[in-house]
Amino acid sequence: MRWWVFPLVAVLGWFAFTLTPLWTLYDFARAVRAHDVAFVQQHANFRTLRLSLVRQTTAALRSASDNDPTLDAKDRQRLNEAAVGVALALAESMVTPETVLDLLDDGWPQSLDIPRPEGVKPSGLRLDRIGRVFPFWIASEMRGFRTAVIAIPPDAPRAQQLRVRLRLRGWTWRLVDIEVAEALRDQMAQRLGRTLARARAGERAPAAQP
Repeated sequence: MRWWVFPLVAVLGWFAFTLTPLWTLYDFARAVRAHDVAFVQQHANFRTLRLSLVRQTTAALRSASDNDPTLDAKDRQRLNEAAVGVALALAESMVTPETVLDLLDDGWPQSLDIPRPEGVKPSGLRLDRIGRVFPFWIASEMRGFRTAVIAIPPDAPRAQQLRVRLRLRGWTWRLVDIEVAEALRDQMAQRLGRTLARARAGERAPAAQP
């Protein structure tokens, strides 16, 4: 057997392996069209999804507070500490199978009270046949053998994309992270900020009473 057969087989095997996350992505697209909640429940890790939402939201809020000249360093620290706890509570209600489907459908969770800013176009998972997998494969990134990151939609500007992370567990790829688009991340940070402001106002109210 010629020596070049083994490297060729290895390359073809790796190429075939990099396609396997796309099959799961295709199944998620089918679940979005059919509103298949059971599929999402079986193929998503909601603990890591909630932690990811907390990380993204608090990071956006921290960035906004760092640029607020009315806050001193001590106030920023207290705000950041409170934000994590409140964000965890919000994530419990925000990250459900229904909201995951809603988010993948057009990039924005309409079921939540988060208004879409004007000019922000819907940009969700549109993959209704296998022939459209190739652009998603081009926009995917393998991180070792067990993790794949895929941009949705693949041809949108970076700030307007969802980035989903799939992790191989056993023989199944599972959804473990959704990095939301910049506009949605900012809106969630603003919602978190309003929730914190109401909580702080409630804490000060008894002290103001005679």
